[in-house]
Amino acid sequence: MTQLADGEWHRLHPATPLLKGGIAFIAILGVIIANLRERVLEIFVPGLECPEEFCTEDPVSIILDRYLVIGLLVAAGALLLIIGLFWLSWRMHTFRVTEEIVEVRSGVVFRSHRKARLDRVQGINISRPLFARIFGAAKLELSAAGSDANMDLSYLTGANADGLRAELLRRASGIRSREAEQGESAAEGEATAAQASRAGIGEVARQRLAEFTAPELDPNLAPPQSVVTMSVGRLIGSTLLSTTMIFFVITIVVMVVVMTTTDAGSWVFFALIPTVFGFGSYLVNRVVKSLRYSIASTADGVRVGYGLLSTTNETLPPGRSHAVQVNQDLLWRPADWWTVQVNVASQSVAQATAAQQRSTILPVGSRADVLKVLELVLPDLVTDETRLLIESGLAKGEGGDGFTTTPRRGAVLRWFSWRRNGFVLHPDAVILRKGAIWRTLSVVPTARTQSVAAHQGPLERVLRLAHVRVHTVAGPVTAEIGALDVADASALFRDTAAAGVAAIRSDRSHRWGDR
Repeated sequence: MTQLADGEWHRLHPATPLLKGGIAFIAILGVIIANLRERVLEIFVPGLECPEEFCTEDPVSIILDRYLVIGLLVAAGALLLIIGLFWLSWRMHTFRVTEEIVEVRSGVVFRSHRKARLDRVQGINISRPLFARIFGAAKLELSAAGSDANMDLSYLTGANADGLRAELLRRASGIRSREAEQGESAAEGEATAAQASRAGIGEVARQRLAEFTAPELDPNLAPPQSVVTMSVGRLIGSTLLSTTMIFFVITIVVMVVVMTTTDAGSWVFFALIPTVFGFGSYLVNRVVKSLRYSIASTADGVRVGYGLLSTTNETLPPGRSHAVQVNQDLLWRPADWWTVQVNVASQSVAQATAAQQRSTILPVGSRADVLKVLELVLPDLVTDETRLLIESGLAKGEGGDGFTTTPRRGAVLRWFSWRRNGFVLHPDAVILRKGAIWRTLSVVPTARTQSVAAHQGPLERVLRLAHVRVHTVAGPVTAEIGALDVADASALFRDTAAAGVAAIRSDRSHRWGDR
């Protein structure tokens, strides 16, 4: 057992004030660069006249020309003040881990005390930003069920973060530790800490270099046959063929045409700069953040890791996947590429972008990769029988494959996809497929259904059709299907509700260590 899980209150990594203050320094630097836009444009686009509504005299230029010393003193004082505030926040930020809960106390002026039950942990994420990796630090985020219920421990040492995650998952699984194992692990932790304190600068530098060059996934954590990886070529190719790239190219073409054919070229150039940078940064981040991607099965759940300079890895315990969806872009069809997303019962409004990144557990993969990922995420569901249904759900769909599809009169509402639009109700899951141009397959474990609803609009009543939605926790996956025959929709509504009640009664996945 790690020393941080001994039931006592602990503080975070001593370098936390510097790490958070450094991020504030980068933000200040960004503001300075933004105010120097006129000089930057003169360097990269010489001779370009800046319109008055966009370019005025830069405040930073005024400071550099007239008040350089005062400006430097003010900037240094502001940076020291920010770091001092972060240090005070670090002193007041403590946490402790017991056998049942995790508690975090934080705040200077406004104090907060939060608790999370370990048996309701939805996942544990460890991220190592580039700046933090230099200090051997990592950020641990515990995802709990509920809106903004996540707990963030920024920062811990890398070894402490890994050890604390392993201990949290062990306790969440229902396994109780032995006193001998606790004493042995604690002794090992003390020896490691003592050795680290005696290490010189050269040894620390070698350790940091080893961390930067080490593979994202430790080979000892999972057998090689259970690991799904992603090639760089496929990642770049899928990005170039994505819908976002198409809109990005169209934006560039429109900008060039307007600049060369009208007198408002300069105005259009400056107006579209934010759009171009927005699209470009999204595409670059998609590639960089997905490098060194891996997903593997470990003793504590599914581990998803990615990132080149700043790395992130998350462990999803068994039974935490509330819905899984497989999507295919139109231009990906010749290569048979797919992406996989998952719903988990944790939401963070403040970190919506990071949550969206983590909900995509397979950015792009082949059909074999998709089946392997589904087997990892839903191990009790993907059997020989359901594998055939899932393969049929990914296929074009021509009927006679086990799916109940839209009747011929439903083509009024589903022009191209009425043959493929359908569902299968398995005792362990509801499987929905739809879309002929953008294909989608959704899988919802019956033990994770929150409710089920059936709807019928005016046009659907005329056509004797209905719409069914299986409610799960909030996330990118929306499990719904329309244009079903009324009798089929009624059967799906009735049988899904009954199967959900039966599955929830027998479900023990939240305490997987007891099984």
